[in-house]
Amino acid sequence: SQSREFSQKLVDFFTVFVIITAVKMAMSDQDVQKQIKHMMAFIEQEANEKAEEIDAKAEEEFNIEKGRLVQQQRVKIMEYYERKEKQVELQKKIQSSNLLNQSRLKILKTREDLLKDLMEEARQRLSKITKDKPKYKKFMEGLITQGLFQLIEASVVLRCKQEDLDLLKESLPASVQQYKEATGNDVSISIDTDNFLGNDVSGGVELLAQHGKIRVENMLESRLSLISQQMIPELRTILYGANPNRKFMD
Repeated sequence: SQSREFSQKLVDFFTVFVIITAVKMAMSDQDVQKQIKHMMAFIEQEANEKAEEIDAKAEEEFNIEKGRLVQQQRVKIMEYYERKEKQVELQKKIQSSNLLNQSRLKILKTREDLLKDLMEEARQRLSKITKDKPKYKKFMEGLITQGLFQLIEASVVLRCKQEDLDLLKESLPASVQQYKEATGNDVSISIDTDNFLGNDVSGGVELLAQHGKIRVENMLESRLSLISQQMIPELRTILYGANPNRKFMD
């Protein structure tokens, strides 16, 4: 549109020029040359102004487009780094959670190992009871009496370690007497001398009734196992403090 406007002005200018030339035919050649130079200077000035206007317009459009593209890329870069930052934060949280879980598992394992060591030490100490005959005899009486109370049967078979046979026989009268006084029931006791308790047992007694259908294991290891199951929650509290996440106690 600007080129057409400029061309139209040139046409108008040359039209005026032709008219002026026709009117001034009487002018001298020098005047004519002077007039032509003036017209050429005018045309050149117009052309330069139009060229500058076109350049300025092009520069403005270029800067606008460049700014738009720069802003577009800036937004993309910002979005890219925001995503990267979120990914890094998520990765940090995952790693932190993994490390925390690993630490908790190590602590739990250490605690369980300590409890196992305590139970093993208790088992070793318990096995020493069998070396103290008076104390072991009293302990054996309690194991027999407790087993009789659990069974409440008229006929009971006892098993012990072979080396504890004499001690078991010595302990029986007091145990049976305690049972009779407490329940008012008689009980027939026999000792199984064909099947003694194995070497994996430190001591104690096993009681059977109704041809072996009912069994009470009152060996030292089984008693320790039962007590440890009951005591472990309390031991954990004593050693490590109360668990704030625990709502119910055993």
